[in-house]
Amino acid sequence: MMLPLALCLVWLVLANLIAMFPSRDHHWRAAYVLIALGIPLLGWVTYEHGPIIGIAVLAAGASILRWPLVFFWRWVRSRIGSREG
Repeated sequence: MMLPLALCLVWLVLANLIAMFPSRDHHWRAAYVLIALGIPLLGWVTYEHGPIIGIAVLAAGASILRWPLVFFWRWVRSRIGSREG
């Protein structure tokens, strides 16, 4: 039952280590890999430990991957804004 949380901790440490090293593409490839690994992991944690822990893990992951979320939010707003006018 602790395996999903341990894997989340490994994911968080790995994400922080990746962020410490320079990257030519500003870590976008690593962000895609982290997102692809993090979404099923988040589902597993939520399934095993409930929605409160799942939301806490989601917040931790969002704090690490904030720029992909910012760009996604801007993209969604631009798509919604173009349909209103």
